[in-house]
Amino acid sequence: MRNSRNRRRKRYHVNYKRISLIVLLLIVATVATIFGIKAITNSNNSEVGNRNTGSQVQEVEKPKDITINLVATGDIMCHSTNFKAAYNSETKKYDFTSVFSNVAKYITKADIAIGNLETTFAGEARGYSGYPTFNSPKELGEAVKNIGIDVLSTANNHSIDKGEKGIISTLDALDEIGIAHTGTYRSEEEQNKVLVKEANGIKIAFLSFTYGTNGIPIPSGKDYLVNLIDENLILEQIKLAKEQNVDIICASMHWGVEYAQKQNKEQEKLANLLFENGVDIIIGNHAHVIEPMEKRTITLEDGTEKEVFVVYALGNFVSGQVKEHTKSTAILDMQITKKGETGKITIDSVDYTPVYCYDRGAGSKNRYELIDIRSAINEYDSGDKSKINTSLYNTLKKELSDIEGVLGEPIKN
Repeated sequence: MRNSRNRRRKRYHVNYKRISLIVLLLIVATVATIFGIKAITNSNNSEVGNRNTGSQVQEVEKPKDITINLVATGDIMCHSTNFKAAYNSETKKYDFTSVFSNVAKYITKADIAIGNLETTFAGEARGYSGYPTFNSPKELGEAVKNIGIDVLSTANNHSIDKGEKGIISTLDALDEIGIAHTGTYRSEEEQNKVLVKEANGIKIAFLSFTYGTNGIPIPSGKDYLVNLIDENLILEQIKLAKEQNVDIICASMHWGVEYAQKQNKEQEKLANLLFENGVDIIIGNHAHVIEPMEKRTITLEDGTEKEVFVVYALGNFVSGQVKEHTKSTAILDMQITKKGETGKITIDSVDYTPVYCYDRGAGSKNRYELIDIRSAINEYDSGDKSKINTSLYNTLKKELSDIEGVLGEPIKN
């Protein structure tokens, strides 16, 4: 009997030890599992969103938005009165600096600036000339470079005024000055290499096309010399631009009717073609007067929406023309943002500075001068009548009214 109780007591102690061991193992396993999960979670959190720096935890920054200012001007022309006024008989050189001094600040502040060169730099040996076949001193290009113009559109009705050699000389001069160019080319290879400029991390492709060349034929087999407005060529150039993975495509269009202050149906049709196929911004010229501007939101074939902008003409930036409205122009200032997280482009605002090309008359020192209209009017109204007289003041008031009437209010989101 006693042996039986001893055996039962012994089995009880064995079972108790086994149960205690099992419970202990379960506790250890549970604790290990909990700490293991916590360690993994902390590790994953560190990899995904944090970096440990000593005792501090720093979050990884999301990509930031990028904003730039793109500035555009109208036609840069040079009639015989312009280059004669820029000539210094003592130094035997040309200097256009004073023409632009009042408005340079609106261009130099830009992240990137574009203008339309409606003359050639064919060289002094060809003889400088104005209308109808332009050839200007390259010092005009140097002055334009000095005020901050980065890109010049060279496709217009005066591109081939001095023939193929004139085109090549113009492009050589611009390369020497340091201004990028688009619209005319020295070879087919050049034509197929779309101009792309980067501003603060935003890549912009610049295209340029003209309706014609004033009846001067482009040499046979050398269509690459000037980009004419042709649907197939336009679509091909847009395709080449897209292949460079750009953020924005900006097209300079030399189109429309001279001296018309409103765009025609053909311009509107071309604008739609450009927008529907990938162009974001259109800078129009040729009319020599200002035409309206417009911002739109369009829906693409894939259902996505994007913002686009067109100004049909900015008038003459500088010229010797005297017809009504040809002395008025505007310096356009577009604020554009690339969203950091999505890469989407938005056109935040479009502002402009009204400008008047003042002509003091033959024989005057600094004959031509671009006047900041609003600034000049404000100074006169405040009592400072040292810079402009009453007659010019009244002219500027009228020109300002005309400019604002055509362009309308600045555009803001």
